[in-house]
Amino acid sequence: MNASSRVSYRFFSAFHGYLTASCPRHHSTRCGPQNHWRYRRQQAYTYGKTRHASTSNAAAYKESLRPQSHYDLFPSSLPSGPPPNGSFHIDPSTLRKEFLQLQARTHPDRHQGADKAKAEAASARINDAYKTLLNPLARARYLLSLRGVEMGEDESVAGAPSGLDSRGGEGSALDSGLLMEVMEVREGIEAAESRDEIEEMKAENDRRKTASEARLDELFRAGNIDGAMKETVRLGYWVNVGTALENWEKAGDGRVSEHD
Repeated sequence: MNASSRVSYRFFSAFHGYLTASCPRHHSTRCGPQNHWRYRRQQAYTYGKTRHASTSNAAAYKESLRPQSHYDLFPSSLPSGPPPNGSFHIDPSTLRKEFLQLQARTHPDRHQGADKAKAEAASARINDAYKTLLNPLARARYLLSLRGVEMGEDESVAGAPSGLDSRGGEGSALDSGLLMEVMEVREGIEAAESRDEIEEMKAENDRRKTASEARLDELFRAGNIDGAMKETVRLGYWVNVGTALENWEKAGDGRVSEHD
């Protein structure tokens, strides 16, 4: 073998050694570059899958650390979660069906010992979430709380966005037009002399509440928290008007329908 041949032989031997150094399947002189690179591609593919799985597991773990919201408890009824991904509107019958299923599984009587205490806590948690989500006004307040705005029963607001005072108004306690409208409705209730008048007022008030809930859906989907807060205050007033109308009917006061 001449000098040139010896150099070529050493070069190709070294190159083949490099190719097969990390290839446990092809440690032989018959392993050529084509077979080796096929193996390396398979290695890269496997590594990519493993890395993707690791990333997914990390994301799932991170998600598990997130505080569970009321919406998370009802994955079948509310698969999209709260707005803006999901709707503000909720189907009461679908929510109730899943609620009863969850309550049946977590009923304390079906558990013993330490599990019984856990079941009691889970049952109470589910019950609270159900009542909150079922009521549009409570739902709106809850959604605001998820965004750092705590609204009290008297419609006072903690953590109100800039430009809004503690009761949801802009520059004043509440929109003067809303206050005047509410006062007129309440005066109408006090002056009512028949159930027919009250029934007509109830129908009108139901339309107001429906319009307010539709507006809340738009505002929460758009991420307009300032607007959602003001609309929640408005809905609260219409809910109170509805209560006043129901109280009139319960009291009776000897009033009769015009058709009686």
